[in-house]
Amino acid sequence: MDDVYLYYVPLPPGINEMVMPCADGYTGYIDESLDYPHRLEAYKHILKHIEDNAFEKFDVNDIESFAHRKDDTI
Repeated sequence: MDDVYLYYVPLPPGINEMVMPCADGYTGYIDESLDYPHRLEAYKHILKHIEDNAFEKFDVNDIESFAHRKDDTI
């Protein structure tokens, strides 16, 4: 897996994390107001999107559905 750079930033209500490709790998943003267990959950969600090649898909519903499948191998 490529490098993942994490930043804790204020995010809009209801958005716990975001991830996007960058030159060296991926940049992930996690809502700074989350407590540690929820930050860890957000980080796992970011990794799932990366492993699922979510950036090659075009439909956000497909991306989220695939990321939330019951396979919790992370």
